Amino acid sequence: MATIEEILTRSVVIAVVGLSDRENRPSHSVAKYLQSQGYRIIPVNPQLTGPVLGEQPYPDLGSVPEHIDLVDVFRRAADVPPVVESAIEAGASAVWMQLGIIHEEAAERAREAGLDVVMDRCTAIEHRLLVGAGRIPRRS
Repeated sequence: MATIEEILTRSVVIAVVGLSDRENRPSHSVAKYLQSQGYRIIPVNPQLTGPVLGEQPYPDLGSVPEHIDLVDVFRRAADVPPVVESAIEAGASAVWMQLGIIHEEAAERAREAGLDVVMDRCTAIEHRLLVGAGRIPRRS
C-alpha cells in the first residue's frame, strides 16, 4: 500500500466525486487548491451543468474519457461503495475519502482490486503539510 506522500506525488489527474460549483463548499475549495498546485481536476457530479474551475463536469466516473489517477470522494459514507466500484472499473490507482468519510468494506474492496486507499483525511491539508515539510515538490 502506497503512502499519502506516494499517492500525491504520482497522481496527476484527480476526479473529484461530489465536486460542487458553489465556492463556499469544501469540495470546491479543496479542488481549487489542488488545481492551483498543478493537478488536473475532473469534476464528477450529475447535478453540474456547466464547467467548474474551468473543467468539463461528468455525471459519473464511467463517463470520464481519460485516465484517472486518484478518485477524491466528497460523498456520504453510504454512497462510497458504488464510487469505489466505478473507480475500479475506471482503472484508478487510488481512492481518497475526505475528512469524516469512512467505509471499511468499500476500502477493503478497493484494496482487493489493487487500489490504494485513504480515509478520513483531506487531500489539501495533507498536500500542504507535505509541501511545507519539503517532502513533495510544489507542482505549480
